[in-house]
Amino acid sequence: MSGSNVNLPPGFRFYPTEEELVVHFLHRKAMLLPCHPDVIPDLDLYPYDPWQLHGKALAEGKQWYFYSRRTQNRIAENGYWKAIGIEEPVLTSANIRVGMKKYLGFYVGEAPAGMKTSWIMEEYGLLSSDSCSSSISRTGSFAKCTSEALMKMVTEKNCLAWTKFSCH
Repeated sequence: MSGSNVNLPPGFRFYPTEEELVVHFLHRKAMLLPCHPDVIPDLDLYPYDPWQLHGKALAEGKQWYFYSRRTQNRIAENGYWKAIGIEEPVLTSANIRVGMKKYLGFYVGEAPAGMKTSWIMEEYGLLSSDSCSSSISRTGSFAKCTSEALMKMVTEKNCLAWTKFSCH
């Protein structure tokens, strides 16, 4: 499925809560279950710089959504993604922890001397103890379940054009 060519019903707006992102989208994808509507595309994030993602992800306002694999190597073409702060729990409305959220900032140049940009991404992941057993039996690989992540990239206000450092 291509993020920009999604056939959405008229009036459809995609503004999920963190709980919905983890429980209704990421968990179902990791368990190889169908997700309706199937609107979030798979994207190999790390070869791209953030300004190259326009049109490749599900865009809703200033937010872009896509699935990607978690990896230790977060190097892009002209920079790298770096974790900002600490991981935060994603809680249900019943205050049950269902996942984790990590913030990543994009830096242009080589680590550790890169220049910070205004690009911010939220990486949502499942808890490592989430019901991976059925996924293991279907795929034969624990990595299938734990390495999947849902990304939410937040672009700046009133962006007309994206560049390395910001939007215009």
